Amino acid sequence: MAQLEEAGAQVVARGPGSRLTRLTGLGAVGIALIVSLTGCSVGDTFAGFGWPKGVSPQARQMYDLWIGAVVAALAVGVFVWGLIFWCVVRYRKRGEELPPQTRFNMPMEFLYTVLPFLAIAVLFYYTAIIQTDVDKRTANPDVTVEVVAYKWNWKFRHVQVRGADGQASKPVGPDGQPITTVGASDYIPVLVLPVNKRIRFVEHSEDVIHSFWVPDLLFKRDVFPGSITNEFEVTIDREGAYVGRCAELCGAYHSMMNFEVRVVSQAEFDRYLQERRQGRSTPEALTAIGKPPYATTTRPFNTEPEQQVRAGAK
Repeated sequence: MAQLEEAGAQVVARGPGSRLTRLTGLGAVGIALIVSLTGCSVGDTFAGFGWPKGVSPQARQMYDLWIGAVVAALAVGVFVWGLIFWCVVRYRKRGEELPPQTRFNMPMEFLYTVLPFLAIAVLFYYTAIIQTDVDKRTANPDVTVEVVAYKWNWKFRHVQVRGADGQASKPVGPDGQPITTVGASDYIPVLVLPVNKRIRFVEHSEDVIHSFWVPDLLFKRDVFPGSITNEFEVTIDREGAYVGRCAELCGAYHSMMNFEVRVVSQAEFDRYLQERRQGRSTPEALTAIGKPPYATTTRPFNTEPEQQVRAGAK
C-alpha cells in the first residue's frame, strides 16, 4: 500500500503538464524533421502531396482523389501515432511491479474493426466513381485521333473531326489519305489538338506493347499489338505544349520514344487542318498558324554515336 501511495505521489508530482510538455516537444521535433526533409519545396509538397495538377477535368478529378486519400491516410496515421505516444508516456515503467494485464477490450476491438472498414468503403466509393468518369466515352467526340506506336516512335492520324455545325468529317490530304504525322529518329512528332474539345484516342501497336502517356494529363493507357485496340477520351482545357512519352519498357530506345501534344485554339486548329489538306507538312502548317514548327518540350535522340559504331563495324 505504501508503495502505491509513493507511486501516486510521484505521478502527481510530475503532473499532466510535464506529459503535455513532452508530447509538445515530440510534435515540434516531428514538424521540424518534415520541414528539414522537404527543404525549399515545402509549399509545393504540401500543396499537392507530391501530385501535380493536370490540364484536364479528368486530371483534376484524380488530383482530388489523391488529396482525399492522403488526408485520410494522415488522419489514420496521426490517430495511431497519438495512441502510441500516449501509451509510451502513460504506461511507461514506474517501478518493478507489473501493470494490470488485460486480455481483451471489446469496445476497442470493435472500433479497430469498424473504422478501417468505413475508411476503405469511402475510398472505394470515390475511386469507383472517378474511375468510371475518367473512362467514360461519349457517342460523338469532337476529334478522333488514331495513335500507332512502333519501335521506337509514334504515328498520329486525324481520323475524324466534328465541325461547328456538328457534322463529322474525315480530314484528308491531297493524296486522299488521312492527315498523318510520323516521327523519325531526327523528328519528334507533334500532335496538334484543339482546346476544350472532347478528344478520343484510338491506340494500337505495330510490334510490342507500348504505353501512351502525357504526364500533364495524369493518365496513361497501354498500346497493344495485334487486334487489341485501346480507347479513351480526354478534354484538354489549357493551351500549350505538353511532352508525351512511352511508359512501357519496349526496347533499346524506349527512353527516347517521345512525342509532343500541341494544344491550340479552335480557330488555329481549323487553319492547321486547312494547311495540311493543302499538302503542307506538320512543321509548315504550325509555322503558318504562328506556332513553333518543332517540339519544344523534348528533342530527338542523337543518333551520331550509333552511326559511328555501325560505320566502324563495316
